[in-house]
Amino acid sequence: MKQEQWDVIQKCARMQEVQPTPVSLIVDSPWIPGYTGVSTLDYLTIPEVWLASNLQVVERFPNIIFLPGFWVEMGMAAEPSGFGCKISFYSDSPPAVHAMIDSSEEIERLKTPNPQTDGLMPLILNQYRHFEPRIIDAGYVMKVVAARGPLATATHLMGVTNFLLGLKLDPKNTHRLLKMTTTAARNWLEAQAQALSSVEGVMLLDDIVGFLSPNDYLEFAHPYLKEILDAFPETVKILHNDMDNPVSYAYLVELPVHIFNFTHLKPLAKVRQLVGPKVCLMGNVAPLDTLGNGTPQEVLESALACLKSDAGKHGLILSAGGGVSPGTPEENILALTRAVEICQRGG
Repeated sequence: MKQEQWDVIQKCARMQEVQPTPVSLIVDSPWIPGYTGVSTLDYLTIPEVWLASNLQVVERFPNIIFLPGFWVEMGMAAEPSGFGCKISFYSDSPPAVHAMIDSSEEIERLKTPNPQTDGLMPLILNQYRHFEPRIIDAGYVMKVVAARGPLATATHLMGVTNFLLGLKLDPKNTHRLLKMTTTAARNWLEAQAQALSSVEGVMLLDDIVGFLSPNDYLEFAHPYLKEILDAFPETVKILHNDMDNPVSYAYLVELPVHIFNFTHLKPLAKVRQLVGPKVCLMGNVAPLDTLGNGTPQEVLESALACLKSDAGKHGLILSAGGGVSPGTPEENILALTRAVEICQRGG
């Protein structure tokens, strides 16, 4: 992103009025390689291909703020690889992570990774250090670093079903596991921030929060999410959770979360009601059915509905209700910015 775009994100995080409404998208390895015409394997393993692809995207869509922006991500594999999970790579899809334990009773097999030495993380850090000067020379800044949340990483270590069973049947060991994955997420964010020159924001992605009941959220999610975000004072904090369960919504201010990317399955006005007036909402066009597979006119109509809603008048970043899906066409993404232009003209 450009510095002036980061300035806009900061204003949104402070819930200041921003005109026109900014458009921002989360884009990563499921979408970028296909859009730029390279294989996923080349994108992930040839740094020059990664840089050229990311530059192509930001130059083609200069009016869209991509978050976190110039993201070196290996699908879901960075943190689990540090723990020792087997990772499978493919030419046309993001890597697959293979669970390494079957139950929380096997936690003794795990050791909190060192991001400077373990798994794919040191390779990612080296890529950040190597390319940041060139990215800055091209006129862009790298202000946000990202990590998978503690529950998301835990489920990659042992599988979703086994994790949820352990949460109910073996809460003691589940807490031990979450303490480990919380430390891993915090250390990973800190290592990325240290590798770059001027990080001012963190993004946490954790959909597994949406699998929990209210009581389980307060016991097994909220304190760990808060521990991570509290470790980064004076930064913009972005949370992605696009599961159709509002269990965390009322607690986002406490974490604290400044910008929230949520599910398209929840109406924008309802999310605003549940979250309250102090969190900037980032959504709410359906990422697959509309932005990915719809027509440009359908994207335009959905975006206009968001912009014209009461919830869209303040504290909104127009976006997808989740990340950009593989195969999303260029003309559909441009329809988001066209909707903002129409609203500016009073249309």
